[in-house]
Amino acid sequence: MRPLFLIFISTILFACAGADKDETAAYTAKELYDEAQSSIKAAEFESAVKHLESLEARYPFDPFAKQAQLEIAYAYYKFEELDQATSAIERFARLHPRDPHMDYVYYLKGLINFNRGQGLLDAWFPRQPSKHDPAVIEQAFNDFATLVRRFPDSKYAGDAYQRMIYLRNQLAHKEILVAEFYIERKSWLSAAKRAKAVIERFPNTIWTKRALDIMLLSYQKLELNDLSAAIQRIIDYNDFSDIATTIDPDKYGSAPPSSL
Repeated sequence: MRPLFLIFISTILFACAGADKDETAAYTAKELYDEAQSSIKAAEFESAVKHLESLEARYPFDPFAKQAQLEIAYAYYKFEELDQATSAIERFARLHPRDPHMDYVYYLKGLINFNRGQGLLDAWFPRQPSKHDPAVIEQAFNDFATLVRRFPDSKYAGDAYQRMIYLRNQLAHKEILVAEFYIERKSWLSAAKRAKAVIERFPNTIWTKRALDIMLLSYQKLELNDLSAAIQRIIDYNDFSDIATTIDPDKYGSAPPSSL
């Protein structure tokens, strides 16, 4: 009976080994990369990451390995694993600080933070970005601003600039919400300070007129006649219709450029 038992155990182990066999074990770097691209196109981002990480591990000095590092960050981003996406794109930037596609690095960093801070319930009960963590919004704005400043001719600069307009409007809106909170409680000085912050920190947003209106009301309630008169003159002598309107860009941006 003992030999039969050993044969039975061997058969089970062989079957398990076959089940765990890596079908891509003999793949070249290009074949792994192509598999990853097919997975990305099919929105199978977890599979794409697996292929790209295998590529980098097996062929660390192959030109496809460097491209894989960038693609991993993008795949994690599309998979909405934003912490992993951030780690991957920052790793790429550390390893390749002079890469010709650093404009995309800043662009993807901005996209990641642009979508960060959304909770699980946002799919059913969406929130305005102005109600998210302002630090995250500011970081996304700064990432896009760095791209626009350092790479003004980049093909990503136009989209980044549009997102900056959107984010600046959202940051201004957050200050307006706080100012209106103070108005409800008749805390006129606090309301005026918040509205003034909108004018100073986020000029020329769609909330500029509302900020001036809050300042005017607050100064009137505080009986600061000179200040209220000055704000009224600003309102009377300015046309706010040409201020850049809020733009809600698509959630996802462009795929990584290729150096291959």
